[in-house]
Amino acid sequence: MNPNLPLYRRTALALTFAALFAAGTATAAPVAPVHDLAKQEQQPLLDTLRDLVSIESGSKDIEGVERIAALVAERLRQLGGKVEVIQPAEVYRMDDTPPKVGPMVQAEWRGTGTKKIMLIAHMDTVYLRGMLKDQPFRVQGDRAYGLGIADDKQGVALIVHTVAMLNKLGFKDYGTLTVLINGDEEISSPGARSTITRVASTQDAVLSFEGGGTDGSLRLATSGIGAAYLSVEGKSSHAGARPEGGVNALYELSHQLLQLRDLSQNDKGLKLNWTVAQAGTNRNVIPAQATAQADARALRVADFDQLQATLQERVKKQLIPEAKVQLKFEVRRPPLEASAASRRLGALGQAIYGELGVPMKVIDVATGGGTDAAFAALQTRGAVVEGFGLSGFGAHSNDAEYVQIETIVPRLYLATRVIMDVSQDKAK
Repeated sequence: MNPNLPLYRRTALALTFAALFAAGTATAAPVAPVHDLAKQEQQPLLDTLRDLVSIESGSKDIEGVERIAALVAERLRQLGGKVEVIQPAEVYRMDDTPPKVGPMVQAEWRGTGTKKIMLIAHMDTVYLRGMLKDQPFRVQGDRAYGLGIADDKQGVALIVHTVAMLNKLGFKDYGTLTVLINGDEEISSPGARSTITRVASTQDAVLSFEGGGTDGSLRLATSGIGAAYLSVEGKSSHAGARPEGGVNALYELSHQLLQLRDLSQNDKGLKLNWTVAQAGTNRNVIPAQATAQADARALRVADFDQLQATLQERVKKQLIPEAKVQLKFEVRRPPLEASAASRRLGALGQAIYGELGVPMKVIDVATGGGTDAAFAALQTRGAVVEGFGLSGFGAHSNDAEYVQIETIVPRLYLATRVIMDVSQDKAK
């Protein structure tokens, strides 16, 4: 190949040769300019990870999240993006939502094509301020350790350096390339969820950079997470001298729990389990207050809708008419459902990984907890695929969280090649 050709032209020719080679063989060779550049980006990515991990950014540590948002915004500006740091204007209030939530960072690049592609990750963590000193960033063998490094600061770093690779390749065949980095994912994205859904609704493809687990698989489906909160207001009275003067909230709560106990549909993956209950203050006082909480899981958005409707209908049947019963249902995360578009994008990812001689699983059955990818999928017809991040282990653990360094080059290659192929309408 003529070395005097611009890098983008050499890459385009390499992609053409790879496609022709793939047509006659089981496995294509890696596109050399992209693969070589991914190797060059490994150490800069590790440097970025060090910088990200060195900022403590627990979801409720607003100062820390704002600091890391400023760093991410500056890195994306240096790459030529139109960047905004967005303070959430619409917050979905849940039982544990703090008064204020962290910002998002949104960046956009305009290209010469028509396809709209979105990359998402989150910069907040589950850790409290002060814990960094016990697990600072360090590299040991083939692992890079640090608080929040796997969940999800590696995702932020991968996005930054994937964009850097596209810039160095001179690739602009996309219509728009949008990056959205969330600051409140670990508390179920109360501030970011509406923005993620709105921006994703017009995209042709959304790549989510949560970790690829220990085996590097891509995920087309995740379970939804919900919560039900039941509260009963009664009236206190002396339990021995005048029990008839009270309204026993505990009796009414017990009645409600018994009639709400059978709503799971295991064959559909719908689960509702009451897990926490509280009532009363003293042995000799008729309880005036009683509460209970339930954990809910679903594989389909429609199942959560039906569950909410059923719960609200059933609580109308009371044991004690004088009691006041209230039920609140939270969709902490909707399910991510596999679609035809996401299956095509997953197959493309498998083929691209095959160019490196590395097998990849694409999982279309929901496993594990929910992610922001589910919010992205709510209103879009485009593909939404989770798991583009590095392989790692120990998320939410303060003594073992790490990423596997050997997965940096394959993951950079994967993300860059997927964006290039989607831009050129090859994900079919």
